[in-house]
Amino acid sequence: MRQTACWWLLAPARCSPFGLASEDTKKEVKQSQDLEKSGISRKNDLDLKEIVFVIQSQSNSFHAKRAEQLKKSILKQAADLTQELPSVLLLHQLAKQEGAWTILPLLPHFAVTYSRNSSWIFFCEEETRIQIPNLLETIRRYDPSKVNITSIDMLYLYLTGMVLGKALHDEESTIIHHYAFSENPTVFKYPDFAAGWALSIPLVNKLTKRLKSESLKSDFTIDLKHEIALYIWDKGGGPPLTPVPEFCTDDVDFYCATTFHSFLPLCGKPVKKEDIFVAVKTCKKFHGDRIPIVKQTWESQASLIEYYSDYTENSIPTVDLGIPNTDRGHCGKTFAILERFLNRSRDKTAWLVIVDDDTLISISRLQHLLSCYDSGEPVFLGERYGYGLGTGGYSYITGGGGMVFSREAIRRLLASKCRCYSNDAPDDMVLGMCFSGLGIPVTHSPLFHQARPVDYPKDYLSHQVPISFHKHWNIDPVKVYFTWLAPNEEAKARQETQKGFREEL
Repeated sequence: MRQTACWWLLAPARCSPFGLASEDTKKEVKQSQDLEKSGISRKNDLDLKEIVFVIQSQSNSFHAKRAEQLKKSILKQAADLTQELPSVLLLHQLAKQEGAWTILPLLPHFAVTYSRNSSWIFFCEEETRIQIPNLLETIRRYDPSKVNITSIDMLYLYLTGMVLGKALHDEESTIIHHYAFSENPTVFKYPDFAAGWALSIPLVNKLTKRLKSESLKSDFTIDLKHEIALYIWDKGGGPPLTPVPEFCTDDVDFYCATTFHSFLPLCGKPVKKEDIFVAVKTCKKFHGDRIPIVKQTWESQASLIEYYSDYTENSIPTVDLGIPNTDRGHCGKTFAILERFLNRSRDKTAWLVIVDDDTLISISRLQHLLSCYDSGEPVFLGERYGYGLGTGGYSYITGGGGMVFSREAIRRLLASKCRCYSNDAPDDMVLGMCFSGLGIPVTHSPLFHQARPVDYPKDYLSHQVPISFHKHWNIDPVKVYFTWLAPNEEAKARQETQKGFREEL
């Protein structure tokens, strides 16, 4: 595989201590490769056709194309191995229901369709890179159905099923995980989707029975990888994640079956600053402490920016939209911003970004990302959350990390009758509900973050080029910005020297 600038522009994991394989990881590889020596003898090898590949794709044209390219790569590698071709599924094509991306609603379909002739469901993201021979050999060593069961441990795994993945854990209890395991956050492991993860068919069948007998309890989907691991673990009633060292997010080691490159998409030239209008939501009480942080950090990157408040202050300056400030929600203010953006007849700016006054964002990175999207399409982009997806709810873009709208998305929204039910309604959730009703799916990017860097595992952030973070609580926001988001000359130089290349799978 040739790495080129069209995709892999920035790669902090290469120089990050979190991106390097530790001695402990290498020991884990050796241990996994010696699995057969622990009293387990092989019956017959797992065939590639017994693995069902599910690419966690999205319907937006850019993401659908990337998923199709990965599908072709998997099938080509399978053909080169002269193996019978496996099933490769695109998640966004499997079901039209809103919550398909949360995986659990699809497990009954997988159980009915694949449980007879398959052994594993392997999930991966659009940018996961898979070495099929290595993956096949890796999963063979963990497959309970293909070994003679000679121990109580293996009997337990066979009966309960297994979930495999690259293990993440929280360094400290975090709001995005509802402060779970607050006494020892490191104890609970959950899979890094970027490295790929797998469910054994016995586990899929077990989870399907549970889903039929009891409804999903949580109304909100915030961090899917953590929530799925919690559901599978079932307070100790189900299997914990089995860490697989061959599932990687870097390719510095020969043993990796999967990799995931840090990258910032670039599909042609970056979008011009003049094509991005930035709207900052604020209020009088935050003019003195939050707005100076914006001006000290990222404001200079924005060509078009306005601060929308409940009070006019010329020194900033702010725009009073005539909407009273509310302690929460801000739906009235957000819809007033949308109307102002669309109705400025002299201004045909392609993109609108709405952020909070305590959002930290990289406009230069956003310019690169938006080059991959068509502003003529209805695009609603950011970090995706879900509400009530188990019972016909909707997905939405969480506001703190930044909400990105194409002009076409705003036009369709305002042409509809969908509006706030009150000024203090949660704007991001109302927007999600409206776009869902219009049949416009939200588009997820993990590069936007609703929380602070300390709220995410270091290993998770090490393979990202983040676009935003949110909240100033208990951090130095200026330091966070210049550590994680500020432009740097090295990145600019790499961008200039590598332009024009095409990435090949």
